[in-house]
Amino acid sequence: MTKDVTMKSVKAPKSRKIASLDRRKSRSGWFFILPFLIGFLVIYLPMIYESIYLSFGEMVNVKGEFKYNFVGLANYKEAILTYTTTSGQTFVEVLINGLKSLAFDLPAILIFSLFMAVMLNQKAAGRGLFRAIFFIPVVLSTGIMETIEAQNILSDTMSESIDDGSGQSASNDLVSAMDFQVLFSSMKVGTGVVNYVVQAVNNIFNIVNRSGVQMLIFLAGLQSISPAIYESCKIDGATAWETFWKITFPMISPMILVNGVYTIIDSFTVASNPVMSFISGVYKENDILSSAMAWIYFVIVILIVAIIASVLSAFVFYQRKND
Repeated sequence: MTKDVTMKSVKAPKSRKIASLDRRKSRSGWFFILPFLIGFLVIYLPMIYESIYLSFGEMVNVKGEFKYNFVGLANYKEAILTYTTTSGQTFVEVLINGLKSLAFDLPAILIFSLFMAVMLNQKAAGRGLFRAIFFIPVVLSTGIMETIEAQNILSDTMSESIDDGSGQSASNDLVSAMDFQVLFSSMKVGTGVVNYVVQAVNNIFNIVNRSGVQMLIFLAGLQSISPAIYESCKIDGATAWETFWKITFPMISPMILVNGVYTIIDSFTVASNPVMSFISGVYKENDILSSAMAWIYFVIVILIVAIIASVLSAFVFYQRKND
């Protein structure tokens, strides 16, 4: 007599879902920025909303009470078209001067910081000390030290013209256009390039002060390049000039994009920026009008960052690593 044995299907125990490495990294990243998100939502977001809200209105005194009156784009039109300070300055003039200053500072800072990063990446005694020396201005230009520097009487005196005793004031510029014209006379360099170099040399103190962070970013990018690539170039007989333009420069092009965006933001938000100083002065007289100017300035900064980022992104080389 046979018995039918029914085999019951046995279900395997459910395995625990183990979070992937990318997911765990993502969670760690959110945890890391959590204090900033909380501070932004609780403190900054209400302030941003209030600033936008006030920029589209005005406060009207109605029977001893101030009430908000919506005026649309009137404040923005006044900021751009009609507002003039007691000294005759307009918001548009100050804004254009700020953009001109950025157009000069951006290439100078990037070129200087890249040059110094290449130099400090070389194997030499005491290079760690020199890296610290070039980063010291970044530390000193923050917080209370920046305020002290802005009120430095000695610095203000040095920035003015110097009387040489003959009744005429002599400029304290390091070099003049005449000096560089003599130097570049045999190189057929245009006057525009000469004037740019002269202005960069005379503004070297400001350029060095604002190049510390960019220099460290470039230095990190240079150290991430595999030495095997340079060894291959050396075996193939490539010169140092060819190696720089065909290996080093493309490999650190993502850092150029990062430093370009950082330099723009830093230039537009530093306390010594003429546009920031202008808006701060207007705030003391008319806080609503200054809010409109600040948002105009913000939109322009975002547009410039987007344009520069899109232009530089077209030349960025990203190395793809095989999985």
